[in-house]
Amino acid sequence: MAVIARLDIEIALADGRQSPAALAIQRGVRRLFAGLGASSLPEVTLASGRRADVMALYPDGGLAIVEVKSCLADFRADRKWESYRDFCDRLYFAVDADFPCEVLPEDVGLIAADRFGAAIVRHAPAHPLAGARRKAVTLRFARAAALRLHALADPDAALALE
Repeated sequence: MAVIARLDIEIALADGRQSPAALAIQRGVRRLFAGLGASSLPEVTLASGRRADVMALYPDGGLAIVEVKSCLADFRADRKWESYRDFCDRLYFAVDADFPCEVLPEDVGLIAADRFGAAIVRHAPAHPLAGARRKAVTLRFARAAALRLHALADPDAALALE
C-alpha cells in the first residue's frame, strides 16, 4: 500500500511538461536541498508568470531558484532564466553529467544531478532580495505547497483550489 501511495504522489507532482531527463535532474536537486535542510517545490509560478523549475526555501528564509537544463538545446533555446534573479537570493543551473558546463554563465551557481542525488559544483553568488519581495515570494511558495498538499489529500477539491 505504501508503494502505491508513493507512486500516486510522484505521478501527481509530474505535470507532463518535463522530459524524463529533466525529471531525474529535478529529483536529485530536491534531494540535495532536503539534505541541506531546505524545503523545495518543483514548477513554482512566479509573480511574473514564469515558472521556476525548482524553488528552495532555507530554514533562515533564504530562497534559491534552480533552472534545470536537460540538454544543450534546452539551454540555447531558453533565456527566461535571467529574470529569475528577481525572485531569489541565489540562482543555479542544474545539469547532468553529460552537459557541456563550459557554456553556462559563470555568475550563476552550478549543480550536477541525477535521479539519486546532486552536488553543488559552483556556489551561486548571493543577491539578497528586498524585504517586501522576500515576503511576497515566500508567501507564494507557502501557498503553492499548501495547495499541492491539499490536492493530494483531496483530489476532488483540487480543481476548485486552483
